[in-house]
Amino acid sequence: MITTCSRALVALSLAAATSGCGGTTPSTAVSAAAPPEAKASSNDPAAVHLTASQLARVRVEEIAADASAGSIKATGTVEFNADRMAKILPPVSGQVQSLAVKVGDAVRKNDVLFVLSSREVAAAVADHLTSHKDLELAEKTFAMTQDLYEHQAASRIALQQSESELAKAKSKVTQTEEVLEVLGLDPGSQEEPARLQPRIPVRTPISGTVIERTVTNGQFVGPEASPIMTVADLSNVWVQADIFERDLRYISIGQRADMTTTAFPSDRFKAQVSLIGSVVDPQTRTAKVRFLVANPGVRLKPGMFASISLYLPNATESLTVPANAVFVENGRTFAYVQTGPEDFVRRQIETVPGGSGRVRVVRGAKAGDRVIGDGVLLMRQLEADSPSR
Repeated sequence: MITTCSRALVALSLAAATSGCGGTTPSTAVSAAAPPEAKASSNDPAAVHLTASQLARVRVEEIAADASAGSIKATGTVEFNADRMAKILPPVSGQVQSLAVKVGDAVRKNDVLFVLSSREVAAAVADHLTSHKDLELAEKTFAMTQDLYEHQAASRIALQQSESELAKAKSKVTQTEEVLEVLGLDPGSQEEPARLQPRIPVRTPISGTVIERTVTNGQFVGPEASPIMTVADLSNVWVQADIFERDLRYISIGQRADMTTTAFPSDRFKAQVSLIGSVVDPQTRTAKVRFLVANPGVRLKPGMFASISLYLPNATESLTVPANAVFVENGRTFAYVQTGPEDFVRRQIETVPGGSGRVRVVRGAKAGDRVIGDGVLLMRQLEADSPSR
């Protein structure tokens, strides 16, 4: 009897052990399968869950297409058109006389700005007068020698010598005339050479406005490297703007643009691309792009702050988001995209400048995605405080 009971107890114990092992086997299988799932999701950014009160502090906006985003916005500064500027330098040392203009005066091409009285000019005039006298003597000598030669009263060598002296005298006259022309005098005028004065007029080579003058009447100046007067044509100006490296592919020489300024916010000035810089700034990742801007009424002043709208060729509708919806971290751009009613996750996107406080999304998002428009700082703080971080 005892043996029978013992056998029964052993059988019950084995059954219980078998049942216990069968019960633990499914849980062990689930536990083994769990790590691969966790590993697969560990690479995804952790979602930020907002409470109802936190959700009320942010603004969610849907990404939508915007047809007006087909332009690049940039800022720049108005500058003088260096191709239409003349820096006046004294050709020789001398005294400034008859100074006729002051800063702000409008001048026309070839107008006399001032007269320079110079000893160097006096020496050049004296050389010119001497060369003319030498030429007259050489001409008379040659004529007389030629007549004597024809009457067999002079040798051929004498004739050739007189001819050579005449050629030298003509060459000297030509040389002195060129010197006077360089100095601004007209040796071929109807006046007698003896009436040439040692005073040279300094003229402006372009029409424009006197924007700088560093001399006064009666001042002595030399052939200095720095200009004593500057004339600029203000009918058009340059605007130097910084364009992001990623937008350079959309820009070409001659492309049209509009420009506005703080001084004239309601006026649009016509502009076009005249030069694309050859170097990209390694810090800002931008290149200098120069715009040629018409300046009717000379309202644009160098130094003014300008805003440029550069129209893209074949522009189409683009996805845009508010500029404050994106943030940059470690050189990459992110936005918080909604994944659930109260859940958001950061997503890397690529943007380019848009307009009116918005940016264009070129990669990383699609139409219909909902992003945090206002409240990015709160989201970043909540993400930093999240236990999963």
